[in-house]
Amino acid sequence: MSIGRGIRMNDYLVKALAYNGQVRAYAVRTTETISEAERRHHTWPTASAALGRAMSAGVMMGAMLKGEEKLTIKIEGGGPIGPILIDSNSKGEVRGYVTNPQTHFDLNEHGKLDVRRAVGTTGTLSVIKDIGMRENFSGQVPIISGELGEDFTYYFVTSEQTPSSVGLGVLVNPDNTILAAGGFILQLMPGAEEETITDIENRLQKIEPISKLIQQGLTPEEILMELLGKENVKILEKLPVSFTCTCSKERFGDAIISLGKDEIKDMIDQDGKAEAQCHFCNEMYQYSREELEAIKQEAK
Repeated sequence: MSIGRGIRMNDYLVKALAYNGQVRAYAVRTTETISEAERRHHTWPTASAALGRAMSAGVMMGAMLKGEEKLTIKIEGGGPIGPILIDSNSKGEVRGYVTNPQTHFDLNEHGKLDVRRAVGTTGTLSVIKDIGMRENFSGQVPIISGELGEDFTYYFVTSEQTPSSVGLGVLVNPDNTILAAGGFILQLMPGAEEETITDIENRLQKIEPISKLIQQGLTPEEILMELLGKENVKILEKLPVSFTCTCSKERFGDAIISLGKDEIKDMIDQDGKAEAQCHFCNEMYQYSREELEAIKQEAK
């Protein structure tokens, strides 16, 4: 079963230019996408917020790619949530998981979900881009905040030398379902004027948190207009966003083939069956004795 295909989702992202091309901007609504992740992984609120922020950043970074390019984000902050892994591509498809989904803490001193405590602050944020070359592009930076918005901002500035501002937010209902999720990325283009930079900095100081804007019903377009001023924004493209997993029974079958004939024979002799579970979407695949015998024939 593939996830995301055929599911009507209202989530989408927009790409825009602002200030006559001096700023590149992205904004996304991911409420239903993160809801799908929460349902599949049974994440508790703090884990939902961490995963949701990371997936929101991931899907926007995927939208910066072209064609069949894709990327993987790994966040290892040393906190109790364990490593977070996100995959995304240029088509608005994203999937992700946290190692310990049942992680939750009391609200922090600002009355918000304590993502920093869950993620940790002693580790790294890594991005690996598969852009169809023999060598993948990879960048890694230390985690400086654990809140993730600041960490992605630091990644862009340090690893990609692109002055950026990243806002990420997830609001969780009392019953653990997702109330609102999304984010924005603003990036200065080379030669951006000082006046433009000052204007954006002033606007960012006054703006409400991104999750509040989504909760109020603002669309991604309206979020960018709120951030940058309606008169400054030119929307270029709109892209549907969904939780989409690329796993399948055939793919896991190929993985079993790679184990070799002896290993597969052991499975048949000991259990008479096998099952495999996808980390990204929690889908479970069963293989009967007959299926394993057929797979064994294909193995070297």
